[in-house]
Amino acid sequence: MVEIWLPYNNTEVVAKVPNENLLEIINGKEVRGVDNPSEVISNSIDNPVSGLKLEESVKSGNKIAIVIDDETRPLPSHIIIPCLINKLNHLGIEDDNITIIVGSGMHLSSLDKIRVLIGEEYSKRFNIVIHDCNSNDLVNIGKTSFGTEVYINKYFANADIRILTGDIALHYFAGYGGGRKSVLPAITGIKTIQQNHKFLLDPKSRTGNLDGNIVHKDMEEAANLANVNFVVNVVLNPQKKVIQSFSGDLTQTFYQGVKLVDKLYKVPVDEKASIVIVSPGGHPYDVDLYQAYKGVDSVLNIVKDNGIIILVAECSQGYGNEVFYEWMVKYKTITNLERALKRKFVLGGHKAYYLMKALKKVKIILVSAIPDYYTNSVFKLNTAKSVNSALNAALRMKGKKSKILVVPYAASILPILRR
Repeated sequence: MVEIWLPYNNTEVVAKVPNENLLEIINGKEVRGVDNPSEVISNSIDNPVSGLKLEESVKSGNKIAIVIDDETRPLPSHIIIPCLINKLNHLGIEDDNITIIVGSGMHLSSLDKIRVLIGEEYSKRFNIVIHDCNSNDLVNIGKTSFGTEVYINKYFANADIRILTGDIALHYFAGYGGGRKSVLPAITGIKTIQQNHKFLLDPKSRTGNLDGNIVHKDMEEAANLANVNFVVNVVLNPQKKVIQSFSGDLTQTFYQGVKLVDKLYKVPVDEKASIVIVSPGGHPYDVDLYQAYKGVDSVLNIVKDNGIIILVAECSQGYGNEVFYEWMVKYKTITNLERALKRKFVLGGHKAYYLMKALKKVKIILVSAIPDYYTNSVFKLNTAKSVNSALNAALRMKGKKSKILVVPYAASILPILRR
């Protein structure tokens, strides 16, 4: 018996897999976090990948806007923000001229959560703006070649120097997070986000792919319209520790990070399994079902048709999105759901589309804190109280000799089947 520990919120649970059934435990390359992340990030700020250094563009008296992620992302803003502030203060920028914008996209956040993200001191020192995608006070900065009208946060649009922070990681339809994603969807209006996200129905809009990915290209054009001056992006290991930092020009910084992510987290797999046990990677990836689904998406290509995915995700905040819930109730077939999305794209509806599409291929057993009523009747998932009872049920359904793959950090890696 092999004991495999899986992240579950801020703790771990153990899966006990028979030796004869286990094909592989799939992890990216093991890279420990750097000993002094502040030093690494500060060094990258001083030595950008390309583009102007901050001292070449920042002037005393400039109004500065800095975008950070909200609490649903693992970005270590509590490390990045002090590094940036120290640099800006050194260049003569006073605290009153610095605004920190929480790029929450369509998520809801609060100042209490932001205090945790950046620390009490910094949350008191600076003007903190939590972006509201439904605000009527956004600025239209133009239109992309794909027809997306780009409305962005007024504090960002009106700043003299515009800075993005983020982490570059795999993303299930933008290809990768980080870079341009800190503009769209992070600080854009609801209509801009909806227009962009409707392109996820295109088959090239998928995890780890930028080639022909319309979602990505549209995001990139939107970020270029926003005239971003400087970017600080990090790459994290699955334990959310900083591995490397890239700063400077928006585009070149992003692609340097993508190269490293590909090298570390695209993992070749020899064969598909009948059963895949997966954790998105614990908090914040499993905060709710809406977020945790990304773990399912990462492993769909390594599970056999009619196979079983055991999703281990606490989902302490339940299903996480009302539209997701409503569309799962309203639409009974993937055909009708896809037709509705094409007619009028609604965020949350897209997650229902992804889940229904996955359920056409596999059964999903969810190990979580969500009441069975929702998981069974609304989201069409089987449930189990523990990962091992889920595994026993899966072996009964697929046969005692079924082969098993285990992916403990699925939000961070992409298993790729060898041809």
